[in-house]
Amino acid sequence: QVQLVESGGGLVQAGGSLRLSCSASGRIRSIVGINTMGWYRRAPGKERELVALISSGGDINYADSVKGRFTISRDNARNTVYLQMTSLKPEDTAIYYCNADIRIKYGAAVESPVSNVDSWGQGTQVTVSS
Repeated sequence: QVQLVESGGGLVQAGGSLRLSCSASGRIRSIVGINTMGWYRRAPGKERELVALISSGGDINYADSVKGRFTISRDNARNTVYLQMTSLKPEDTAIYYCNADIRIKYGAAVESPVSNVDSWGQGTQVTVSS
C-alpha cells in the first residue's frame, strides 16, 4: 500500500511562515505516476476547503484566500508536494491535508493491472496566533 505522510505543521505567530511537506511512502515501487497533488484544510466548525492544487504538468490553482501568500510546488522524483505559507493569518488555522491522485500498478508483471487511487494524508495541524 501507499500512504501520504505530512509534516511541517505547528504553532506560529501571525505574519510568520511555515512549510508543509507531503510524501508518498510504503510500496513506492508500485507507483507508476502521480497526477494532481494538492492541499486542503479544515478549520474548526467549517467544511474542508481547497487550498492549492498542482498538476503533473505544473498547472497551479489557489484558493482566493491564499493567493499571493502560499506557494505550492512538487518534486516528482521524490513523490513529494510542498506548501510554503507566508504572511500567515489567524484565519489560516486549520488541519491541513495532503491529497494525491496516485497511479498504482498491482504486481510486477508487465500486464499487471494499473489503477488510480485517490489518497489522503492524516493531516497536520497549523495554528496561527494573533
